[in-house]
Amino acid sequence: MKIAVIDSGIHPGHLHVGAVAGGVGVTDSGFTDDTVDRLGHGTAVAGAIREKAPEAELYAVKVFDRRLSTNIETILRALEWCIEQRMDVINLSLGTTNPAHRERFERVLASGGLVVSAADRLPGSLSPVIGVAPEEDCPRDVYRYRDGIFYASPYPRSIPGVPPAANLQGASFAVANMSGFVARMLAGSPRDSIRAAMVAGAYGSAKS
Repeated sequence: MKIAVIDSGIHPGHLHVGAVAGGVGVTDSGFTDDTVDRLGHGTAVAGAIREKAPEAELYAVKVFDRRLSTNIETILRALEWCIEQRMDVINLSLGTTNPAHRERFERVLASGGLVVSAADRLPGSLSPVIGVAPEEDCPRDVYRYRDGIFYASPYPRSIPGVPPAANLQGASFAVANMSGFVARMLAGSPRDSIRAAMVAGAYGSAKS
C-alpha cells in the first residue's frame, strides 16, 4: 500500500511516523529532492495516517516549505506525480475555493488516482474524490457518512502532556484520519468499489 502525503514534507523517524519510503519536493517550476518538513504539519498528517495503516509505505510529496501556502501549478504537478507513481491513496489536506480551477483538477484526475481531500474545496468537492469534513465529536477510531460527505475527527494523534486544544487540529487532520481508513479498507476491497465499501463501513450515521 503506497500512500502519498501532499503537504509540507515528512520528518522520517518521528515516533508517530517511522520510516518514509520516498518522496519528492514539488514547485511550480519542477521537482527537487527536498522533502524536509520545516513546519511539522505534514509529519502530523502522516502520523495520523500511519496510526490507521501501520503497514503502508508513506511518500512525502512536499508542496509547502516555510508557510502553509502554495499555488495551483504546484498542487496539480504534485497530483500528476502521485498518479504517475501509482500511489494507492493520495492524501491532499489542502485545496482551493476558486471555481476557475475545477476543469484543471478534472483533467488531472481523469487519469486516475484515489484522492482524499476536504469536501468544501477543490478537488474534494469533485465526485471521484473522497470528500471529508471535520466533525468535532467524532471519535478518532471511526468515521461517519451522510449526504455524500465523509466525516472524521479533526485531531491528529495525541501528544503526551499536551491537551487536545493545544495540539494541531482542523480539516487537514479529518482528511488524514480518513485517508488512514481508506487505506485500511482498500487492503480488502477492490479499487472500483472502494467508495461503496467506505459508505457501508461508516459508523453512527444514516447512509444516504
